[in-house]
Amino acid sequence: MPRIILDCFGGDNSPLANVEAAALALNAHDDLNLILTGDQNVIFEKLKSFCCDTSRIEIIHAPDVIAADEKPTDVIRLRKDSSLVKAIETLRADDSIAGMVSVGATGSLVAGAVFRIGRLRGVIRPAFCPVMPTMNGGVVGVCDSGANVECTPDYLEQFAVMGSLYMELVCGVSKPRVALLNVGVETEKGDTLRKDTFARLLTTEGINFVGNMESRDLMSGKYDLVVCDGFSGNVLIKSTEGACLEVLKKLKKDINSRFINKLGALLMSKMFKAEKEFMNYENYGGSVLLGAKKVIVKGHGSSKARGIAKCIEQVYLSDAGNYTQNAEAAIEKLPIIKR
Repeated sequence: MPRIILDCFGGDNSPLANVEAAALALNAHDDLNLILTGDQNVIFEKLKSFCCDTSRIEIIHAPDVIAADEKPTDVIRLRKDSSLVKAIETLRADDSIAGMVSVGATGSLVAGAVFRIGRLRGVIRPAFCPVMPTMNGGVVGVCDSGANVECTPDYLEQFAVMGSLYMELVCGVSKPRVALLNVGVETEKGDTLRKDTFARLLTTEGINFVGNMESRDLMSGKYDLVVCDGFSGNVLIKSTEGACLEVLKKLKKDINSRFINKLGALLMSKMFKAEKEFMNYENYGGSVLLGAKKVIVKGHGSSKARGIAKCIEQVYLSDAGNYTQNAEAAIEKLPIIKR
């Protein structure tokens, strides 16, 4: 039975949303056990509001809460009684635990993952890989999305291998189409990093590399994984999300501007609801930190119960697919590890 840790404090809607997410996850998976970190009195009280098998819940008391603006390295060294650090230390000490979920401070989570959990053998740098919806009803992963601002071709090749495996084993995509984010689709486009990485990915075994991708095609459905440095990936995701949200705001404004528009919107209400759900990040979980020894998923800070439960499911599916073992084996086959 897989065991997963859930940091119950740190997010905008914590701890209520986290505890509700735990109940949702337990009800969805009969073989799941959860370890909740946080103030045990508060967690016990919140659990009373939800129906689930509490015999599959373990609570580790951690009354301290980390602020978003605290220095990550100081948090890991000094805030031993915080829910995040307790979760990381528990994950590090127990090999039977599959992974953890947190919606708390990203910097502290990454610092804990790197310095306390460690990397898979051969991995140079872990990378965040969130997924976004595509127009054909699928999803596309973006690796990296912010963990590594400056990268080398070696980094990006590893991101491609780890991300491709994640899309296949966890997201269920057969032979994921891997693309390199660039300023054009032509082979000769881009700076030295992109050109060198392009040449490297053409010969990388175990991935289905299909060439360069322009940012406008992220949600087109033509690609399953986009490989990029963390700076570009973060800008890509946030600009795409921002553009979609602004379009929805404009649409809402135009609907409310005239009675005839309101009437039309009423007739199309089901379609508008479906479009809103299509763009709801809570349906797609969080960003998995690929390359860490254990599966670590960072949920959006404003996640509600459904989004956090989806993050737990990501860890659950990663464990079921033996993701970390397969990723380590794939990384060890890369030539850069043998240099």
